[in-house]
Amino acid sequence: MSKIIVLTGAGISAESGIRTFRDAGGLWEGYRIEDVATPEAWHRNPEVVLEFYNERRKQLLETTPNAAHSALADLEAAHDIIIITQNVDDLHERAGSQNIIHLHGELLKARSSGFDHLVYEWKKDIHTGDICEKGFQLRPHIVWFGEMVPMLEKAIEEIRHADVVIVIGSSMQVYPAASLVAYAPLDADIYYIDPNPQLNYELSRRPGLQVIPKPASIGVAEVISELSKK
Repeated sequence: MSKIIVLTGAGISAESGIRTFRDAGGLWEGYRIEDVATPEAWHRNPEVVLEFYNERRKQLLETTPNAAHSALADLEAAHDIIIITQNVDDLHERAGSQNIIHLHGELLKARSSGFDHLVYEWKKDIHTGDICEKGFQLRPHIVWFGEMVPMLEKAIEEIRHADVVIVIGSSMQVYPAASLVAYAPLDADIYYIDPNPQLNYELSRRPGLQVIPKPASIGVAEVISELSKK
């Protein structure tokens, strides 16, 4: 059973109707990243930050996994698969995938602003005044720009043992996630699925790279078909 590491970005969820920052003219649902996705924004205006993520959470709950999510879940029957996602949605989980590392947090969770280890399942709005058992305001369980990525070391350890790496719907421009491919074994097969692929430094150096310039649902089906022949 081969070990497959799947690195997913916003493009795979875009096919389910979740808009991406890349496609929004420099804005994320009408907001500047600096105003809603940084620690400075949280300290400056937590109400705006909470409103932004409350809206994203409502949108997510009305969204369903697409064919690419489902195909990856089905692939677990024949392979050892770890999904490392830059997305904060739960579409991989809802499609049936079991082994998922969320690099940038999870939208359907909240955590204490004073104790990072206090994390709660949370499908409703977060309001000013919602506090943890220690008395600190709850915040979205999201890794904002400028914050450490707690799951990065675990992701690196997993990709070090990959036989195959499949990158799906990622601009490969946001670090440190964009650097993960560099940790894969040199003999690993690398597939990069994106309608507008951008080869960063790490990808450009990979001898086993195959670029598939197609949407996630089409590209994933093609890669799975190729893997089934090996």
